[in-house]
Amino acid sequence: MINVTMTDVPELEDYIEYLRVIWNERILTNDGELLRLLETKLKAYLKVKNLMAVTNGTLALQIALKSLPIKGEVITTPFTFSATTNSILWEGLTPVFADIDENTFNIDPTSIETKITDKTSCILAVHVYGNPCQVKELQEIADDHSLKLIYDAAHAFGVEYNNKSVLEYGDVSTLSFHATKVFNTIEGGALTTSDKNLVEKIKLMRNHGIISEEEVIIPGTNAKMNEFQAAMGLCNLKNIDQNIEKRKKIYEIYRDNLEGNDLKFQKIVASKYNYSYMPVCFKNLKVRNEIYNQLLKEGIHCRKYFYPLTVNFEYFNNNNLVEKYDLKKASNIADRILCLPIYPDLEEEIVNEIITKISSLI
Repeated sequence: MINVTMTDVPELEDYIEYLRVIWNERILTNDGELLRLLETKLKAYLKVKNLMAVTNGTLALQIALKSLPIKGEVITTPFTFSATTNSILWEGLTPVFADIDENTFNIDPTSIETKITDKTSCILAVHVYGNPCQVKELQEIADDHSLKLIYDAAHAFGVEYNNKSVLEYGDVSTLSFHATKVFNTIEGGALTTSDKNLVEKIKLMRNHGIISEEEVIIPGTNAKMNEFQAAMGLCNLKNIDQNIEKRKKIYEIYRDNLEGNDLKFQKIVASKYNYSYMPVCFKNLKVRNEIYNQLLKEGIHCRKYFYPLTVNFEYFNNNNLVEKYDLKKASNIADRILCLPIYPDLEEEIVNEIITKISSLI
């Protein structure tokens, strides 16, 4: 089976070296030495002022919403992973869905404008597949309507827009370091912000709100990254640039050989990109599904990512939310999208085989 993705792992001996540090220190979690070192290195690599690591990207989103704090309605995209919508619901908030730009696949600022009410308190935008949102336009909308702006940057590790880290935009950005991401800590995530007061609040919230042995000053949760996760991150950070270059090469082979075959590709607007996914839009849902099924029969696992839209999840009870929120473009892209296999160790020969099979099926 050729998987759609494969986890990047370091040399075992490199990881064992960090395990020796953990064994000697006997500190497995609770703001350990390796966690502090990883946060320092990530701040430098990602070019951000502040970074707080947590145990996964979903908790990062929930803490972002809780820390600002957000109330009422949150305008977001339906073309995303379930964690984005779920986090809004878990915080007792109401998601309101805006349509997407059919070229970048990101949330459309024009659609956002039509969804703002007196209950709206926040925009939660997603850099889809790591492709930067229209950050200038979104910030203008947030400023004009006194809204908070959160970016779900789960896919956007190391991505820059206009030669500036995408994590520097908005009030808070969140990252995922899940095993399937460009950079992983097995499970993990982080929050970034330029607001110093928010930094201290987030640090408290990820550790139960504890300020000392006898003081708990805010309601918190347990979102601490442990030392084993941090060790994996330190190892993987050493190879990140090399792995992104390998991804770029694979991405370009797909684009160069599939372009012009009645396919649609995402318009990339990043000044620095990480090539985390290889999304392709086929002519329609029928063609997409036929190609998906045929490739799967031949041992090639692609992914309908993101399909279905989150508004079509069962827990919304099929209330025709696509029509209610006028999500025609998002629905169209979701019906046609397929993410092809891409990871650093994917052999060029196999990539060409996948291209040949797709070309013969279109």
